[in-house]
Formats: sequence, C-alpha cells, structure tokens
Amino acid sequence: MRRFSGFLLLVSFCSAFSILHARAQVDRIIIPAGTDEDHDLQTISNEADAQKKLAMYQDFVQKFASNPAAVAYGNWQISQAYQTAGDFQKALDYGDKALVGSPHNLDILVSQVNVAQQAKNNAKVMEYVAKGGEVCNSISKQPKPAGMSDDDFARKVAEDRASAQNNCDFLETSGLNAISTENDPKARMAYIEQFTPAFPESKYQDTVSSLALDALSQLKDNARLVAYGEKALSANPNSLPALLLLANFYVDDSKPGSPAKAISYAQKAIEVAKADAPEADKARKVSAGVAHNTIGWAYLKQEKTAAAIPELKDAAAFLKGQDDQQYARALYGLGFAYGKLNKLNEAREVLTEAVKIPGPLQAMSQDLLTKVNAARAKGK
Repeated sequence: MRRFSGFLLLVSFCSAFSILHARAQVDRIIIPAGTDEDHDLQTISNEADAQKKLAMYQDFVQKFASNPAAVAYGNWQISQAYQTAGDFQKALDYGDKALVGSPHNLDILVSQVNVAQQAKNNAKVMEYVAKGGEVCNSISKQPKPAGMSDDDFARKVAEDRASAQNNCDFLETSGLNAISTENDPKARMAYIEQFTPAFPESKYQDTVSSLALDALSQLKDNARLVAYGEKALSANPNSLPALLLLANFYVDDSKPGSPAKAISYAQKAIEVAKADAPEADKARKVSAGVAHNTIGWAYLKQEKTAAAIPELKDAAAFLKGQDDQQYARALYGLGFAYGKLNKLNEAREVLTEAVKIPGPLQAMSQDLLTKVNAARAKGK
C-alpha cells in the first residue's frame, strides 16, 4: 500500500489577520496494494525513459479519472516530471491539479513551493506557504475521535505534529525568504498578510514584524503602521523593531502628546536591548543608540533642552562607528542643544565631527556650525 501524507481541514476566515479556526484530520493518498492502480504504478515506475514515463502517467490519470487519489498522485508525478525537465509553468499547473484532489497534502504543497522557487514566482510560493501553514497550524486543533482516550489523542496529535514538522519548517522558512526578498512594499505586505494567520506563532515573528513595519513606513501608511506595531507588541511586548518604529513615528508626529509616547516606547526599547550587558551584540547597541536618539529629539521638541543632552550623548556613544546616519543625527541634535544653551565650544566640537559624515544631515550640520562659529567670533 502506497501512502502519501496530507490533511483535510475546514476553515472559517474572519479577517486578514485573524486566527484560523480549523478542524483537521490527517489525510493520506492511499493506493491499495493489488489494485489495478497499484499494478499500473509499478509498471510506470519500472520505465526508465522519462518521456515514456510522462506519457504513461498522463494515461494513468485518464484511465482512473474516477479515483481522486489516483488522479492526485498521477498529476503530482506529472508535475515533478515537468519540473525535472525545466518546464516550471507546466509543473505548477499539474501540481495545482494534484491539489484539487488532495488540497491539504503537505508533501504536494512543499513540492509546489520548490517549483515556484525555481520559477522565481514569489506570489505562488506564498500561495502554497499560506495553504500549508493553515494545515500545520490546524494539527493541534483536530477533533478528538469518538471513543479515543485523552492520552491516546494527545499521543496522536504529537505524532501528527512530529510527522509534519520538517514540511512545516520548510514552508515557514520559505515564506520568510519570499517576504524578505520582496522589494515592493505593497507586495511585501500582501505576503505578510498571507503568512501571519497561517503561522500565528512563527519563530520568525519578530523578523516578519520588522519587515512589515518597514514596508508600511515606506508606504507612508501611518494608521496601518501604528495598528500593526501595537498588534506586534500585544503578541510580544519586547519586540525591539516594533518599539523602535513606534518611537520613531511618534517623535516625528506633530500631534500633542506624541513626544511623550515616543519617549515611553524608546525607554522600553532601551530596557529590552540591554546594550550595556557584556554579551550585547552590535544590533542591540545600535537599537539602544537609536532609542536614546529618539528620546533626545523628543525632549528637544518639548523644549527640554538640558534633558536632551545626556540622551544624545549616550546615543552618540552607542552609534559611533556603528550607524553613521543615526550618529550624525545625534551629533546634530547635540550641536543644536549646546548652541541653544550658549555652550558654543561644545556645539562647535560635535558639529565639526558631524560635517565629516556624508548624508542628508551634512549640509544642515555645516550651516549650524557656520552660525555657531559666527556667534563665537562675535562673543570674543
């Protein structure tokens, strides 16, 4: 008897980001030993010529058209034959036909992802990843068979999960790769909206959230950005990408109360980053530096100039040699704050450093340095 793993599930969708409510049972493509289908498959498997084997599978599908399992398996084999031949479109087409007969078969879905990756078709990759993720996510939600004890059912679910784990890991990783390599922010968000409900507890949750927030920032969709960031923090209150992006959004927002929100998010980010810990890596130090930078600029917006200086000094210390543009931003902020407090020597020192850094703040730093030097000259 030939067995091929798959799953049947009924799904109720509530919204693009909702949890999938699914009832699933493990399903397998079964070709019973000794049947005409089994005999024909053995004959086909003994054929060495690829073209003859392909024709035999096509005949097999026609011959056993009334047997959904046979049709699904036959179309899957035809798909793989076209994949081997390099005809990826036909491989996808026949794989889709196989999925009609076995729509929640993880093995076929994984096969389709492989073909779509070779075809460089990320949209199809995400289509199969999302379908497969629904299956993976539903395993633990399958109904307990009548008469089965709780212990036996728990073992069955554990076995089903273990059996599917490699496929589920592959699908999850493939989804992340498709999302991270997509440069169009609109398309990236569409992929994320497919991925998120299919893998609600993904081990890549923070990375996906960071990619989503970056995409929404590029799209300048502020309302959606804030909503997504707050949702990410509900799932993981220690998500550095969400904390930093929300802090950055609010420090640039003109509404009353926004600077205070920016400070709150940035302070939490500093706590999470633990940049002073011996094991802190570059990413954590940069995160802390960006957060201190945000607090410093928020204080400047609140006219709390003296309070801004230590924050901006901490930012510069973390960011020097790590992130030139954020470092330049900290130096410019320090130059502005020192100048406002008439500490012209200190302002000149940091601005002299700032003008050496190419980027959008270079000209502004030079202009401010010119004014500081003129003020110093006048004061002599």
